[in-house]
Amino acid sequence: MARTTAILIARLIFGGLFVMATTFKFADMPMTAGYIAGAGFPFPLFLAWCAAIFEVGLALAFLTGAFFSEAALLAGVYVIFLAFAFHGPSHWEGNQSEFGFFIDHFTFLAGLLFAAVHGPGEKLALKISLRQIVGPVRQLA
Repeated sequence: MARTTAILIARLIFGGLFVMATTFKFADMPMTAGYIAGAGFPFPLFLAWCAAIFEVGLALAFLTGAFFSEAALLAGVYVIFLAFAFHGPSHWEGNQSEFGFFIDHFTFLAGLLFAAVHGPGEKLALKISLRQIVGPVRQLA
């Protein structure tokens, strides 16, 4: 029972973080685009929408358990990209807290990697993965 509870709480935390991030993006998309432009990326409004939609997908995967391990791995890549793009070494000079934000992303990555390996748990999880989809397709070929 304790294992199931811990896994469900972890899934709620992961899902909740991405719901919150998405909510902030949708609430003020131009501000998100400005933040992206400030980091030097082209097409900031387009990228802001892509990020918001991607984060909705991650939130759904964490909350439902569908494509959970794949989502955890993709979220890990995304989180490390965000660490370097928005809090990396070029941001540390003059603002020491940016280094802390940078390191926090690696802590998040550790949890995501652990989640990817161990999966969504046995309870309240849609057990759908890419392996289930790709396996039958390979057999047809």
